[in-house]
Amino acid sequence: MSNSELPLGKISPEIFREVIYPALGARSKDVIIGPQSGVDIGVTRIGNKVIATTTDPVFIVKEYGFEKAAWFAIHILVSDVVTSGLKPDFLTIDLNLPVEIQKQEVALLWNTIHRECEKMGIAIISGHTGRYDGCNYPMVGGATVIAVGDENEYIAPTMAEPKDKIVVTKGCAIEAAGLFAATFPQKIKQLFGEKIYQKADRLFYKMSVVKEAEIARKIGLRDKGVTSMHDATEGGVVGGLYEVAKASDVGMIIEKEKIIVKPEVKAICDYYKMDPYISISEGTMLITVKPEKENELVRKLKENNIDASTVGEITENKDVIIKDKNGSHTLEHPRIDPFWAAFGKECTGN
Repeated sequence: MSNSELPLGKISPEIFREVIYPALGARSKDVIIGPQSGVDIGVTRIGNKVIATTTDPVFIVKEYGFEKAAWFAIHILVSDVVTSGLKPDFLTIDLNLPVEIQKQEVALLWNTIHRECEKMGIAIISGHTGRYDGCNYPMVGGATVIAVGDENEYIAPTMAEPKDKIVVTKGCAIEAAGLFAATFPQKIKQLFGEKIYQKADRLFYKMSVVKEAEIARKIGLRDKGVTSMHDATEGGVVGGLYEVAKASDVGMIIEKEKIIVKPEVKAICDYYKMDPYISISEGTMLITVKPEKENELVRKLKENNIDASTVGEITENKDVIIKDKNGSHTLEHPRIDPFWAAFGKECTGN
């Protein structure tokens, strides 16, 4: 395998299947959902309970300021585990900090993580903190978030069923646009003006799906309402929908024009030549829901100031079909998220 086969960002489904999936350590009958491409969580039986777990990098962009960066980092981590439909309970975290970090910066970083965990009812139960040569921002460690519940309570991207409706919150590429605004504020103001910049900058604190998951849990899960949730991270809305279809072994019919593309998102994506539909979008939740609960779900989301639209339906046919002004097309996974190359190019000035 050459480095050219390993693009920046998350590995492709093909490399996952070739390298990671065949080598998962000892087998256990208590693993209900193990590692799968496109599935945010693992689910494991422990006694008469199950735990849903997810592990991700601790992603700290110091240019945002340590409080803002830490808010983003912890919500990225928690946003995956809440797609299980279970309430997040525990956090274990490893911080491998760069040598240049100062004590007051560590304190601000840690106190923000503590504050947000306290708000969400999450106890920090173990970890490691150190300062080392060779460690650099933004990847400064890793963490696992754990949610506990009964075996009949969790949901997963493997549970979408034919006739379920597909709801997308907030629209596509909100993370891509929000991070450009947060990282390059003067450039975005210069290119698009103060109004577009302000709107894009406000997307930053929308990069969390904790609230959506809470609303879904209250509406009902499985046969009572929401059958799956998936956070549209790398690969964006289109990549995420494809992943849900493959995980659940179903098809989809998606109406592209019903997926929200905010004006500030379109402006930034157009300029940086990023397709918004396949660009990273932390904070956008992809939800499949029983038809009789669709209207209630969308209404509750909007009552909580979360934009949402119904964009399609699950089908028995295994093809993922997307309809646009040019007709119907069979969808494939985008594989490479355009955000990383565009962001890297802007960071280096090349």
